[in-house]
Amino acid sequence: MGQALLNFWQDTGFANIQGGQVIMMLVSFVLLYLAIKKGFEPLLLVPIAFGMLLANLPVAGVMNAPITQLVPTDVAHALSMEGNTLQFVGEGGTIVGEFTLYLKEIGGLLYYLFQGDHLGIFPPLIFLGVGAMTDFGPLIANPKSLLLGAAAQFGIYITFAGAIMFGFTAQEASAIGIIGGADGPTAIFLASKLAPQKLGAIAVAAYSYMALVPVIQPPIMKFLTTKKEREIKMEQLRVVSKVEKIIFPIVVTILVALIVPPATALVGMLMLGNLFKESGVVGRLTDTAQNALMNIVTIFLGVTVGATASAEYFLQAETLKIIFLGVIAFSCGTAAGVLLAKLMNKLTGGKLNPLIGSAGVSAVPMAARVSQVEGQKADPSNFLLMHAMGPNVAGVIGSAVSAGVLLSLFG
Repeated sequence: MGQALLNFWQDTGFANIQGGQVIMMLVSFVLLYLAIKKGFEPLLLVPIAFGMLLANLPVAGVMNAPITQLVPTDVAHALSMEGNTLQFVGEGGTIVGEFTLYLKEIGGLLYYLFQGDHLGIFPPLIFLGVGAMTDFGPLIANPKSLLLGAAAQFGIYITFAGAIMFGFTAQEASAIGIIGGADGPTAIFLASKLAPQKLGAIAVAAYSYMALVPVIQPPIMKFLTTKKEREIKMEQLRVVSKVEKIIFPIVVTILVALIVPPATALVGMLMLGNLFKESGVVGRLTDTAQNALMNIVTIFLGVTVGATASAEYFLQAETLKIIFLGVIAFSCGTAAGVLLAKLMNKLTGGKLNPLIGSAGVSAVPMAARVSQVEGQKADPSNFLLMHAMGPNVAGVIGSAVSAGVLLSLFG
């Protein structure tokens, strides 16, 4: 009886818990606090934090890979082992041996869900939902805002250079730099292809900074602008026709696919979702993409992203470098957008509020809301939301195109 109790104790998590796991569980508690108590993007942080908690519970094995075994086929048959038969062929085409690859132990639940991240399936599906919820009208009405969305991607390339200086490979630097686009799905998509070994740290950093947009951006915006600039009221945008809104996603898909083919999966799904919305003839598909599909994929993506942050992989010096570089990427992207908006304000005779430049990062609609809030702090009667949505949605396209460029160069 004593031995049985000892065996039971040794199989519990209490007997197997390690210091690193405790640290990561505490990190997950902090993220849950920020999401639930402070309201920092709970749709992102709650599943990420809970996935992190699950992955660091000792002995739970939710991210364990399946265990397979290769045995001679005659032995497998004798032991009733079912699996895939493999033949090893020698010189002259003679069969040297026949073996059976069978599944000895299935993997954990989150391991299988994680394949949606690893294989690049979930990010394009998220883009499908984003597209179905996005109104490209402000961008179409003010095409100049496309430049602001492009400028905000500057942080990606600055951080790429910084990551190279920190000793990362070109592939790893590309995946780290994309954090500057403030686009979690794009970061996962690129990291899964160029630096899968860094996927956990990159994904957690990207989503964490997305959630902290209202904290990180305002100080940069205020530092780079004057109160007079923040008070600028912009003219109302023109009304965009339905025909323009239908043609836009088709044209963008064709142009991006021809110029940067690797970005086709992301941009194509984004524009397909938008075409669902703007066509007005597939209401059921639009509703599914906006709600059910988007919510399901968000849960799977968030939990599995958090689950990649296990103590053994996350608590490393390189992870701290990635988190630091992520802040640099995001800050540089924000600053570049504001600075270009200041220049455009001068060129337009003071008609453009520089605050909307910060919305060029791809965090939709969080970054646009921050521009609105900061504008109203300067002048309560100032309404910048729709103007900020132009560079904001342009940033979504820009980050996907940047990912395609980096994938073309280093994939």
